[in-house]
Amino acid sequence: MDPAEVVDEGLFEGDDPFGLFGRWLKEAEAGEPNDPNGVAVATVDADGMPDVRMVLLKDWDARGFVFYTNAQSDKGRQLEADAKAALLFHWKSLRRQVRVRGSVEPVTDAESDAYYASRARGSQVGAWASDQSRPLPSRAELEARVQAVDARYAGEAPPRPPFWRGYRVQPLSFEFWRDRRSRLHDRMAFRRDDLQAPWTTLRLYP
Repeated sequence: MDPAEVVDEGLFEGDDPFGLFGRWLKEAEAGEPNDPNGVAVATVDADGMPDVRMVLLKDWDARGFVFYTNAQSDKGRQLEADAKAALLFHWKSLRRQVRVRGSVEPVTDAESDAYYASRARGSQVGAWASDQSRPLPSRAELEARVQAVDARYAGEAPPRPPFWRGYRVQPLSFEFWRDRRSRLHDRMAFRRDDLQAPWTTLRLYP
């Protein structure tokens, strides 16, 4: 059955947006064919222009949503200058999406170390070899840098680069969206004034 035909008031049940997100993510992991943990991350550059890209969500709990990147990349430098971000999870097969906005903080070194150690060796090497977001003269140069890093750490696991870390988006707002017929979509928002404040829940017009 077309998801837009299904009327399920229980879909938005509960006053905890993290619990609701967890249920939706679990359903996406069961039904979304590609990267159910894929999320668009939006930041603002030094000129006030918005910037957005896809990353993979690597952890989440009641503190927020975690992704990892090179801190010297565009998004890393933008978050250093203005520690706020917006996220968008879009699960096309379920015809649902979740928007999140909030402040951003680096995760602890211990968290970054633990996740980096769990990565495949090729990804570990790549983190050292890539000057992410900066001009690359040729693909051959990147491949040569990969080979050099791989040789430098032959027989051992590369340590985490000091410029590679995780970021946690700490939500101040959520919006859960579900597709419905005639563009009369369901939208449920959760908002709070600060990280210690209680959530306010409200429905929104489509």
